[in-house]
Amino acid sequence: MSSLAIGFSGPSNSGKTTLIVKVANALKHKYSLAIIKHDPSDKAIFDKEEKDSWKFSQTGAEVIVASPTRTTFLSQRTKSIDDIISMVGKFDILLVEGLKTLKLPRLSVFRDKLDKDYFPMSNALAIDESINLDDYDIPKHLDILDLNDIDSIIKWILKNAKKVRQ
Repeated sequence: MSSLAIGFSGPSNSGKTTLIVKVANALKHKYSLAIIKHDPSDKAIFDKEEKDSWKFSQTGAEVIVASPTRTTFLSQRTKSIDDIISMVGKFDILLVEGLKTLKLPRLSVFRDKLDKDYFPMSNALAIDESINLDDYDIPKHLDILDLNDIDSIIKWILKNAKKVRQ
C-alpha cells in the first residue's frame, strides 16, 4: 500500500482527537499508522524541566532521545509537512489533526453547531445527532458522515485519502 494521508479539522472540543483515536484503534491491526497533531498555540509540553532532554533542548539543538521502546525527536525548528513525513518513516495511513492549510482531503468534525468557515477546506463533515442539518445550507460537495459510525468514517478515509508517497 502507498502512504495515504487524511486531515481532520474542527473547532476546539468538537471531538477531533477522540475521533482520530477511535479511527487509529480500528485501523492499527491492519495498517501501520502515523499521526501528526498541530499545536497552533505552541502550548504543548513534551519535556519536563530539569530533565537531561530538557537541558539539551534549551541549547537550541535538535535532540533525539532513544530508548528500547521509542525514539523521541525534539526540534527547535519549524518543519515542513514533507520534512515531518520523511522523519516518520514508513506508514500506510497518516492522520493529521489540524494544519487546515495542507492540501489533504479533510474531514471536519462538529458537535452542537456547524461552522461554515470550515466548508471550503472540507470534503466531509462528521456530525452527531446534536446537529440539525435542516438549519444549514450545506454545500453539495460535502459528504455527511455519522460521527459515531467509525466503520463508515474509515470507509470514507480509505476511499478519499491522498497518496503522499509511493
